[in-house]
This record gives sequence, C-alpha cells and structure tokens, in this order.
Amino acid sequence: MPLLQVQGLVKRYQRGWLRKETTFELQADFEIAGPAIVGVMGANGAGKTTLFELITGGNRPSAGRVCVEGQDVHRVRYAERARVALHYHQSYQLRTFQRSRPSFMLQPARSERARVHLFDEPQFNTQDGYIGFMLDFFRRLHDEGRLVFLCLHPNEPVHLDILAEVCTRFIFVRKDAARVSRLLFADSLEALMQEGAVAGYLGRLAPHRTTA
Repeated sequence: MPLLQVQGLVKRYQRGWLRKETTFELQADFEIAGPAIVGVMGANGAGKTTLFELITGGNRPSAGRVCVEGQDVHRVRYAERARVALHYHQSYQLRTFQRSRPSFMLQPARSERARVHLFDEPQFNTQDGYIGFMLDFFRRLHDEGRLVFLCLHPNEPVHLDILAEVCTRFIFVRKDAARVSRLLFADSLEALMQEGAVAGYLGRLAPHRTTA
C-alpha cells in the first residue's frame, strides 16, 4: 500500500452564476510508495499551499481523492486528521480545515501519529545552528517512516542548498496561461532545473546550483 496516493485530484475555483468562469484550477495525480523528503517549489499563487491543504484534508477537492496508507483523508473525522497528515504553515503553526459534514458520519483515523508532515515555507534562521537542527528533524521524521514535504520559495542560494541537501524527490507547481496548475516531478534538483519553467522561476539563483 503506497504511503500517499493523490488520485485524479482537482481543485477548481470559479466565479459567476449563469456563466461560470474558472479563475484557478489545480490538477495532481501521483503516488509516493514510502518514506521520503520531497522538496516543493513554485511561484506565488501557483497552488502550493492549496495542494498541501488538499493532502491534509483542510480544503475540499472538486474531484479526486487523497489516501494515506489506503485511508481517504477527507473521510476521516476532523479531530483525528492530525493523526493522518499535518500541515505546518510558515511559523510551524498547524493549519485548520473546513467542515463539510458532521464528524460522526466520518471514519476514525487508522494511525496514532501523523504519517505525512507538510512544511509550508518555514522560516529558516541562518544563525545558531537552526538550519542544521531542522534538517535533522526532517531526517528523523523520514527515518521513523514518515513522508515529509518541504515547500520553499527560494530568494537566496542557501534555500537551494537546503533543498539539495535534504530532499530525495522534487515537485514544481506550475501554472499555465489558462490558469491551470500542474505538477512537474524530478529525482534531483539538477534534473528539475533542466525544465525551462523552473529555471525561469529561479532566475539569478539557478546558476548557483550545478549538481544536486
């Protein structure tokens, strides 16, 4: 059983009543078999946080489903979703979730501790060994059999160094001209940076990394 399955996932935002216009759409379809540390990048507004909210059950999908070790996250009782997946946003505060139906109609979580941990643009302090502490924390989660997502918006070379050092897989969230966001995957930062969209996003930072 894969640790994480994202199956035909779509989140669509629309406006208008008689003639609905799609203002944003995220599409994702992938699975991760076991423990990993996945680096996530993408421009502001591409859908990175939306993807994390969908994986943790904090945002309802327009279509598709998310399963952690076979259990549909969106069918888990609200108070128990933190035992399936956790979304830490910037200052490591846990994100909340939308309630769409009474909790008694949902399933209990099958796990006692979260299997998936998603860190959404955490603030790294470059002093006092803080980066090393956090990288050790990510590695410890991985060694305990967890799946870790680390989303960064690089604005200096050290951020790419962090991703290259600790991540074993990479995802780039790309929004096209039709306002549809899709995911690009790579097994190394070097391979991901071969994509024109990624190199354009990184701009002046791209030449600083030639190997992963």
